[in-house]
Amino acid sequence: QVQLVESGGGLVQPGGSLRLSCAVSGSTVSINAMGWYRQAPGKQREQVAVIRSGGSTNYADSVKGRFTISRDNAKNTVYLQMNSLKPEDTTVYYCKLLYGYGLVAWGQGTQVTVSS
Repeated sequence: QVQLVESGGGLVQPGGSLRLSCAVSGSTVSINAMGWYRQAPGKQREQVAVIRSGGSTNYADSVKGRFTISRDNAKNTVYLQMNSLKPEDTTVYYCKLLYGYGLVAWGQGTQVTVSS
């Protein structure tokens, strides 16, 4: 069974930085892509950043130039470096794993709060 363990959320002042981590544990899997999503109350979950097995990345327009997604294949871990954080970045962030033949797993979510 595949599990995703997220960490790194917390409270930060506007303009500050945080780094989220998402580690894949459990069964050995063939990773196709990993990504970060966020969902504010009453809104749909939106894609923040994704990194594919070949290394290509995509970002939401709202985070381009501020957030960077990266991975450590040896640790089966994906990171989201978030710089120049804004209050509107406040929400719960979720890690998503695409693996095998069309399989999907989600992390439990980690809260990011940007406030002075």
